Amino acid sequence: MIYEYRPEGVCSKLFKIDVDDDGIVRHAEVLGGCHGNLQGICRLIEGRPAEEVAATLSGIRCGMKPTSCPDQISKALTQIASQAGEGKRTV
Repeated sequence: MIYEYRPEGVCSKLFKIDVDDDGIVRHAEVLGGCHGNLQGICRLIEGRPAEEVAATLSGIRCGMKPTSCPDQISKALTQIASQAGEGKRTV
């Protein structure tokens, strides 16, 4: 199922993340932000378990900001995992 997440405290505006019923990230897309870097991150997380990706990216900071796009992807995946059974598409 494709989920949409609006990150906070970063340049990116919207994440679209497809996580299958087995908890595997099938596709990820980020609108806004550092396009090349985020495109690379999206390719690296595709095919990996969402739980593993969330743990790996959690806590990464961008400069002096308390968060980053990878950290926000972690937050999105954590919310997706908690809401997947509820059938929600926007987290």
